[in-house]
Amino acid sequence: MRKQKPLSVVEGGKPSRKEAEDAIRTLLRWAGDDPAREGLKDTPARVARSYEEFFQGYDMDPDDILKRTFEEIDGYDEMVLLKDIRFESHCEHHMAPIIGRAHIAYLPLRRVVGISKLARVVEVYAKRLQIQEKMTVQIANSINDVLQPKGVAVVIEAAHQCMTTRGVHKPGVTMITSRMLGAFRDDSSTRREFLAMIGNPQPGEGVFS
Repeated sequence: MRKQKPLSVVEGGKPSRKEAEDAIRTLLRWAGDDPAREGLKDTPARVARSYEEFFQGYDMDPDDILKRTFEEIDGYDEMVLLKDIRFESHCEHHMAPIIGRAHIAYLPLRRVVGISKLARVVEVYAKRLQIQEKMTVQIANSINDVLQPKGVAVVIEAAHQCMTTRGVHKPGVTMITSRMLGAFRDDSSTRREFLAMIGNPQPGEGVFS
């Protein structure tokens, strides 16, 4: 379920760069401006290049990132936590930015992964059109499936510009989502330790109950 089909499979082929730039020109005209004027002349090419960066996650496989692990850990079996992983994503409903932080923890079972790989997994899923709930599940499931640890915990805190710059216009609102697997779901003390380490509410105080 977490695997997403390539665009070539879903849509019957990726549009060309020219088709993408033409579509941007259409949007500029629809907005009421003239894409031929000096200030907008190079905008379609710039936007197309920025989209390649915003959505590069579609070309990356999180499983490949996590496959290189280390087994010489001298019996280490305590929590591994990487907190405050900043990310930028875009919501799939309005294509507006989502800016936030992810916190990831796992309890290793015989092997660990380089910490930069955890941050890269966040990037893979952030660099796609997203909803925060789905992104939280995708990150946790990828780590759980590949590393097969005793437990995985993911918490994401993010601001959604689809509700701060349009619609209800409520700046300063943060959405928090969590996914707890294995020991983090089954053992309340392990879960509390993780939540305390990232400075979030304890179970029973709202979003984590």
